[in-house]
Amino acid sequence: TMHREKLSYRETARQFDISNSRVTAWERIYLEEGADGLYAERRGRKSTGRPPKIKKEEDLIAEVQRLRAVNAYLKKLNALVAERVQQEKKHK
Repeated sequence: TMHREKLSYRETARQFDISNSRVTAWERIYLEEGADGLYAERRGRKSTGRPPKIKKEEDLIAEVQRLRAVNAYLKKLNALVAERVQQEKKHK
């Protein structure tokens, strides 16, 4: 309608009771993707974050070693706590 009737953003927005920014966004989509682009579902924001970093093999090996050490520590800690609980039950 805007192009066919040679309307400004403001006139188009007023005619359809929408914001100027919505008209601008729809025109950009129309010019980039054609009329079919206006039918695509577009909700929320696009992700602007970096893609996840691909870890190197050395980094993965180091992470596995660290996690194994943490796991071993937690097992020992759990055993110590269980032993202390057992001792406290004996003394009651």
